[in-house]
Amino acid sequence: MGLRRTVQWGSASVAAVGGIVALALPAPYISEAPGPIFNTTAEVELENDGDGAEPVIEVAGAETYDTDGALALTTVYVNGAPTGTLFVPDAVRGWVSPSIDLIPEELVYPSGTTAEEVRERNTAAMASSQDLAFAAALDQQGIDFGLELFVEGFTPEAEEAGVGDQLQPGDRILSAGGEQITGIEGLRGAVNDAAGEPVRLSVQREGEQIDVEVPTYQETDGEYYIGTLMGTQFEFPVEAQIRLSENVGGPSAGLMFALGVIDTMSEESLTGGESWAGTGTVDPDGTVGPIGGIPQKIVGARNSGADHFLAPRGNCDELNGRLVDGLDVYGIETVDEAVDVLEAVRDDDQNFLRQLESCGR
Repeated sequence: MGLRRTVQWGSASVAAVGGIVALALPAPYISEAPGPIFNTTAEVELENDGDGAEPVIEVAGAETYDTDGALALTTVYVNGAPTGTLFVPDAVRGWVSPSIDLIPEELVYPSGTTAEEVRERNTAAMASSQDLAFAAALDQQGIDFGLELFVEGFTPEAEEAGVGDQLQPGDRILSAGGEQITGIEGLRGAVNDAAGEPVRLSVQREGEQIDVEVPTYQETDGEYYIGTLMGTQFEFPVEAQIRLSENVGGPSAGLMFALGVIDTMSEESLTGGESWAGTGTVDPDGTVGPIGGIPQKIVGARNSGADHFLAPRGNCDELNGRLVDGLDVYGIETVDEAVDVLEAVRDDDQNFLRQLESCGR
């Protein structure tokens, strides 16, 4: 009898220790949770800056006007390797929370990606999104500017697919699939339209225009790629400065940056005092592209007091069954459409708003 009790207690102790160890182990997932929002037409107080609050967006060389309401960009809290550690209890909370998504690590970052590489990419993407947003804003305002899109390098996947046999660093992209290219979204669309077949690009190389058939390949996200690292070079007739916390990165703030610039340059307020939030990449021609974390961004927007939300049309299906009470979500494909929606809400144009296609259900 005494021996049996000893064995039972020993087994219980081993199970308890095993459970504690399991709780301390990292989970092989990335979690996405609602993050804060930042009003692009307000002021921001930056870290390590003793000059006090300054405008998020400042335009020089053009007439500017006071703004009201809010045009806020949205963010997502991301936790997990390589930038952090997601433990088993965190994963369990993510599984039961309707506003947190868990994604296997290998679907987000290639094996071997370091935290420094992620930070560098996010910082570069944020800087690029600001230039693209300013270009889109100027285009919407009818102000001309210069733009070049060129090849800077290739991913290992592109090298393996043979992309480097057709393209060279320094090639300027002129058209894809027979359509003139004005930005990354246009190129991405042409590559996806090729659906795994080579995409025909016209490029300028050493002063000559040549046509090349560039291989495409499919990644685990279902999208097609050519794996080129692209650079853009702009020549703007006016200047803009965008200030934001160093902790915010990535390309998805483009739409709201563009609308913030447009509002700053417009005599009549776009919002009419309404509180808006939104997300989406932009091309210089005003094309709005889809982003990640849209379910978390609408929750973060509503938690922060936004009443209306602008979402890329390409993300609307992801909001089926995940809309939040008290937040009107509008799907748009271009900056012009976004401005039309803002003005319709401002002017209470119910006829216009009723004919809009729903975004999520």
